[in-house]
Amino acid sequence: MPSQHISQQYNAELEDVRDRVMTMGGLVEQQLTNAIIAITQQDNDLAEQVIATDVEINTLEVAIDEECTQILARRQPAASDLRLVVAIIKTITDLERIGDEAEKVARMALHLNQMERPTNNYMELEHLGQHVRLVLHGALDAFARTDVETAFKIAAEDTKVDIEYESTLRQLMTFMMEDPRSIRRVIDVMWAARALERIGDHAVNICEYVIYFVKGKDVRHTNLEQIKKEVIS
Repeated sequence: MPSQHISQQYNAELEDVRDRVMTMGGLVEQQLTNAIIAITQQDNDLAEQVIATDVEINTLEVAIDEECTQILARRQPAASDLRLVVAIIKTITDLERIGDEAEKVARMALHLNQMERPTNNYMELEHLGQHVRLVLHGALDAFARTDVETAFKIAAEDTKVDIEYESTLRQLMTFMMEDPRSIRRVIDVMWAARALERIGDHAVNICEYVIYFVKGKDVRHTNLEQIKKEVIS
């Protein structure tokens, strides 16, 4: 949690900006959920809703970024407060990008829903999507509770997401080789799977920002297991 200050107004500003990040996170998480439903349950209306709501996510990012800029200018925060504001600025950038990736999934849903559907109703996207959704939820939970242990745990899930993504690609390549008529459809599925995998990457970034805020250590591009041993007693 942010440190407490004599100025109640300052405390209120920090809490407000954190709350707005969680609002944005909740909206992005719903976007992902809806995009997965749209592509696996052939729901064009839901896909259109995901695409339309992306504007709201972009607006939130701009508003929160402006609020952080005002805090930096007026309060000149130091130590953990400065790390909090920096972590928030970085987090909303990743949340906005997750929204963009969810929009891509929704657009692929609109394409795929016009084609003949496979008998498995894109079960590979269902499995990958639900895994990624759990990673995103965990990252947001770690942010909300400033929980370093959860952040490390969720960040480690990215390896599993990558393995599942690669397995999905191999399966899709097999489909194309067995039936060249499926190439157009399979390419759209690949784009959707790639978007889901990227969402997992952005969720891991959020976990890294939590660790940075709480422990003051930048863990990007590092061995997370080694860092975990150093920062968690």
